[in-house]
This record gives sequence, structure tokens and C-alpha cells, in this order.
Amino acid sequence: MDEAKKLLEMEKNISPALRSVFSLLLVFIEALIIRLGLNSTNSSKSPSSDPNRKKQSKKSDEPNRKPGGQEGRIGTQLRPVSDPDVVEVLKLDKRKLPKDDYTDAGFESRQVIDFDVSVCVTEYQAQVLLGSNGKRFVASFPEHVKRPIQYGPKTKATSVYMSQFQLIPYERIVDYFKQQIGLPISPGTLFNFNKGAYDALKNFEKITKSKLVESECINVDETGININGKRLWLHTVCNDKWTHFYSHAKRGKEAMDEIGILPDYKGTVCHDHWKPYFKYNCKHALCNAHHLRELEWSKKEDKQQWAADMQEFLIKLNRQVEETGGELPKAEQCKVRKTYKSLLKKAEIECPPPDNPKDEPKRGRIKRSKSRNLLERFIDYENEVLRFMTHVHVPFTNNQGENDLRMTKVQQKISGCFRSREGALIFCRVRAYLITCRKHGVPPNEALKILFNGKTPDFLHL
Repeated sequence: MDEAKKLLEMEKNISPALRSVFSLLLVFIEALIIRLGLNSTNSSKSPSSDPNRKKQSKKSDEPNRKPGGQEGRIGTQLRPVSDPDVVEVLKLDKRKLPKDDYTDAGFESRQVIDFDVSVCVTEYQAQVLLGSNGKRFVASFPEHVKRPIQYGPKTKATSVYMSQFQLIPYERIVDYFKQQIGLPISPGTLFNFNKGAYDALKNFEKITKSKLVESECINVDETGININGKRLWLHTVCNDKWTHFYSHAKRGKEAMDEIGILPDYKGTVCHDHWKPYFKYNCKHALCNAHHLRELEWSKKEDKQQWAADMQEFLIKLNRQVEETGGELPKAEQCKVRKTYKSLLKKAEIECPPPDNPKDEPKRGRIKRSKSRNLLERFIDYENEVLRFMTHVHVPFTNNQGENDLRMTKVQQKISGCFRSREGALIFCRVRAYLITCRKHGVPPNEALKILFNGKTPDFLHL
């Protein structure tokens, strides 16, 4: 491509109009080559988008490790129970045995573990007493029993769990309740269950936002979602204990201000270099998983040796930081920075900035190559790239934010687009609650049973 550009510049017997056409074609071809070379290993594209994707075995830190369960692990297996629900005694037919004088020597046992799903109807009969003057007194019903007939908390919890956690479409949930349980439930009722969970979690959302504002480090990310055919954005702010989701028409600062966490935050924000995040007055840490993928592209597609060296440097540094407990000593940090700067000096020679055309007027910043843009990011954002080695609470990557968002894409694939903004907001709050509960050791289905019983998990009261 560079050779073609040089030949075009050297060619004098060509009209300005044709030269412009050829220049435009070269730019288009270059952009197309770059786009075709992108995949999940060298960019932010998902593995499912890779053409002719081959499954690769996961790399292990122990190359000689045998397959299967490892020594010392806590496995899961069937174990007999001491108090089975049903005992079926199997008797021997003595008529089929050889003639002898037999005595009872006990039994051998085998257990079959199964389950039975069925409708259970509980009727509350409130006693009615009449006084001598005809005044009527009725016993109080439980607080959650408000109608002559209604669905119970387990039904609601199971429905919301299937919809908001397992991401099953409404029609399939309706079919499950009807065919497997014998309970007819309409899609509108399922929506009401989800809306009920959303309304009950208003205080949870306030607690989550305050906890995230107070935390030392948060992960932030955003992804596109489809609401009734229109493109919107789903934002997340999270850490290892708390998750907050919010959908908005905008991707940038306007949405982040409306979420209301970053404007008040003073800790460290880990992100993928989306520029609007830098508008907030806090420390920043850049996701090195993104850097490793972009370095992979520069190494293989652009043949940049500095990219291979930087890639190796970051991987070794991350391992070193993990071995020292998450933060390097000050003296070691100085050595690392010297090595980092040395690598960038060599990179400047291999990947210099573009020349200023002398015969053309300056029209803003000159276009850089993809590798040069990456190199300038490493130069300009040294502290943000290396912050994971200086603060024990700062991670090497933004994987926490990406992991919390990942199932949103699965939801869009399974259930299609959200039908309304309200549906997206319900998903955001309920899903954030379930992920947060799981981070605190509360299983999602149990968390929903607690919610529909009018209570909240214990960790929300700490």
C-alpha cells in the first residue's frame, strides 16, 4: 500500500482529478484491508463474529496438567441422603429361591433423586366472629395476601428468574408454566411480575450507586442495545461487589451525568479509553486487554516489532504484579517505567509520525496509521496504562465491566430487541440486582424469593 502511494506521488503525467480519485481509492482499500484483518484476537470484536472460527483449547498455566478434576478440588456428586422422602421396600419371592431356612439379614439400598413440579394452592381461611350486637370481626390475612386469588412469591420469583436471568422469551416461559406445571399465565402477567420486581428494587438502586461512589475502583463500559428497532446504549458501572445498569439514548457524557455516579466519583475508573470518561475529575486506568489485542494487530498485520515487545512486556509485568500481591514496590516501579520508556523510544524510530506535506496548507491533525495512534496512546497515557502496578485495587483489565455487560448481547440474540424503554429499564435494574446478589453469595432465584416476600438480602443492611 505504501509503495502504491509513492508511485502515485511520483507519477507526473496524471490529471489532478484522476489523482484525487486514485488517492480516494487507496484510502478506501486501506480501510477495507484493516477492517478485514480485525477479529476477536486483535480488536474488540466478539469471537462469534470471526469468520470460519475454529475452537481453540484453553491455555493453561500448567502445560502438563491432566484432563478432568484436579487433586484437592471440591467436586459435586450425588450423595445418599439419610432421610429419603419415599421408601419403597422390595421383597424377595421365596418361592423362586432354593429351599432353605432363611433369616432376615437387613437390606441393600439404592436411591433415585428426582423432582416433581406441580401447582400448590394455599387457601387462607380467616375466622369471622359476630358479636351480640351483630358487629363482624375478621382475622387478618398475611400482609402479602391482598386479593381473593393471586400468584405466590415462588411463582413470581421463578418467572422473573427465567425472564431476567436466564433471558428466556415470554412465549417460552408461558409455554413452560402451562405444559410443565399446568399453570396458565399470560405474557402480560409475566411483564407485571418483572415490573413488580423493578418497583421493589428502587431502594436497592440507591444503595448500589452510593456504594459505587464510595469504592476505590470502578469498572465502566457501554454497549449498544435495540429498543423497538432503535439503537440505544446500555451503560454499566460496577466492581467486584456491586453492579449498576442504565439505558440511555446517548453513549457519552450526557448519559453518564444522568446516571449520577461519575460526577461525584473520586477514585479510579477503569475503562477502554472512551474519551468522555476523561472528562471526569478522577484517576483513570486503561484496559490492557484492549491494548494486548491492538498490539496483536500491529504485530501481525502491520509487522511492528515494538508491538510484540510491548505485548510481552505487559504480560510479564501483570504476572509480576500478581506475584507481589497486586502492587509493586516503589523501587521496582521506577525500573518498570524506565523499561517502558525505553520500549517507546525504540518504537518511535520504527513507527515515526507522518511527515507534514510542504506543498499543502495545514488542515488540522495529519492522519496517523492505526499502529501510530496506538503508540501515541502508550506515550500520552503512561500513568493510566501502568496504574494497575501502583494501586492494589486497580485491575489489569476492564474485564469486570465487560463480563457484567456480556449477557446483554445474549439477551438480544435470544429474545430480540426490547419492546419499550420501560422494558429495558426493568431489565437493567433487575439484572443488576441479580448479578450483585450473586457477587455476595446469594443465588439469583433465592434473591428473588426474598424480594417477593417483601424482604431484602442481609448484605444490603450492612
